[in-house]
Amino acid sequence: MCAAREGRWCRSQRALLWCVLVAAWEAAWGQLRYSVPEELPKGSFVGDVAEDLALELAALGGRGARVVSQGRTQYFALRASSGHLVTAERIDREQLCRLQEKCVLRCELIVEGEMKVYAIEVEITDINDNTPSFEEVQVQEEMSEMTSIGSRFPLPVAHDPDVGVNSLQSYVLSGDEHFSLSVQTGGDGEKRPELVLAKALDREEAAFHELLLRASDGGDPSRTGTARIRVAVLDANDNAPAFSQAVYTVRVPEDVPVGSTLLSVTATDPDDGINGDVKYTLKIATETASKIFHLDPETGEIRLVRNLDFEEWNSYELELQARDGGGLFDTAKVLISVTDVNDNAPEIWVRSALSEISEDAAPGTVVALVHVQDRDSGANGEVRCSLGESVPFRLERALDDYYSVVTARELDRERASEYNVTVRASDGGSPSLRSGAVLALRVLDVNDNAPVFAEARYSARVSENNAEGALVLTQAQPNPDWRFSQTQRPGTSGSQNGEEGGAWPNNQFDTEMLQAMILASANEAADVNATLGGGTGTMGLSARYGPQFTLQHVPDYRQNVYIPGSTATLTNAAGKRDAKPSGGNKKKSGKKEKK
Repeated sequence: MCAAREGRWCRSQRALLWCVLVAAWEAAWGQLRYSVPEELPKGSFVGDVAEDLALELAALGGRGARVVSQGRTQYFALRASSGHLVTAERIDREQLCRLQEKCVLRCELIVEGEMKVYAIEVEITDINDNTPSFEEVQVQEEMSEMTSIGSRFPLPVAHDPDVGVNSLQSYVLSGDEHFSLSVQTGGDGEKRPELVLAKALDREEAAFHELLLRASDGGDPSRTGTARIRVAVLDANDNAPAFSQAVYTVRVPEDVPVGSTLLSVTATDPDDGINGDVKYTLKIATETASKIFHLDPETGEIRLVRNLDFEEWNSYELELQARDGGGLFDTAKVLISVTDVNDNAPEIWVRSALSEISEDAAPGTVVALVHVQDRDSGANGEVRCSLGESVPFRLERALDDYYSVVTARELDRERASEYNVTVRASDGGSPSLRSGAVLALRVLDVNDNAPVFAEARYSARVSENNAEGALVLTQAQPNPDWRFSQTQRPGTSGSQNGEEGGAWPNNQFDTEMLQAMILASANEAADVNATLGGGTGTMGLSARYGPQFTLQHVPDYRQNVYIPGSTATLTNAAGKRDAKPSGGNKKKSGKKEKK
């Protein structure tokens, strides 16, 4: 227990411990947060990703770890040699996060080899690099000498894109005792200076009054911008213009065409001549609004001069002034609300993907990591993802808007050797907008098919006067996966009447034809450069035509008969070839020769 005098120190220690525990918990769940000031040079240190995620440096380099940012500009990079996250560009907070109190950039660390993704948030803190500035540095106001003491006149507003203490903090007015300064704070927190008449005006005493308005921020050192105010005193005008409404409201879709008139304001003045001539001016508006809307000084019409974007800004507040020729005026507010339309299609980025996969990959194997995003809001920004039909893959959510493409079942290269997988994304708008991406994936072969002959038995008839090299039997095409067993060997062929263990006929027979059942070895059948059986025999494989059986020399039924690929040789009683008549083959008697 800490002593009372050490209470503050103990609380600070507990707060530090809590921060460490939160950082460790976020790292364990793949979430890192860092904070860096804006305008750092390229390559500046942001955080030690390797240490915070407990990743090996060798693993980061070897597995191809990289950092990706949303959008086209990559603001951060990973140094694989040190595991440090560094800036890839000089970051201007005001350019990225204008008018936002907190500026956070998000990126992801992707480890290619592990197919893992880690979310990283980097808060860009503000530095005092901007000076408050007025859109108009020379301003002229006109006031009637009959203007009542205490009357208020809006002054130009200074803009400072910095935030927090570095933003605009105060206004100071100097130059004349007839006027004082009042600063009002609007509903949006913006400070608005007003010129207050503190002493009655007398045109004959002074026709003009010169004032200086200073705007300062809270930086150290402070930055200051100035505007000069000139007040012209006019003769009496007893009626001021009056707007028909104190507040005008309008709702417009974000796709309204440029040049459209959004609304018209009206102010009337019963005075005659110049004192009843009313002009309209836009007195208070943000810098962005003043570039998007145009107020016609004669008609009071507000027109659109630049495209609206709901995702960038969804509401605007304008303050108008109607002033007559005598210097009297009235003010009114205009509230413009922008409604969302479905003008952004979902975007798909393939962050990591395989180009090939083995056909024996287990179901659930990750083949790609994709990221989807839609800039619209509400139902228009809700994205639904799906894969093309009839593919053995499915989608699984990985992290927020990240999806993994995984195998849904076993692959078969013999059925499909490659896939073009379409990753489709559609939003919830009406009509729905869609986009897609294609993943090309090649399937690698494994030995999962045994060789298969087209027929279990093959037969051929050969005449003994056939020429050498004659085609005897054509082998069927092999299976795509030919793998051959060394144990398969051919044996002796059966006789014409189907006797399995019999000898080839070596006697006279009626047809003068030899018939053989050839049982070929599978591994010899695959080698088109080898002879069937490995030696000089009656029949062999053709090297020219692939797996075909051809005559190697003219057979003689009275000569020894060699069975290709067999260890058996059948002989006749004579053991040699008998002489044949020159007239060619003749029919022999039906009697069998004796052995």
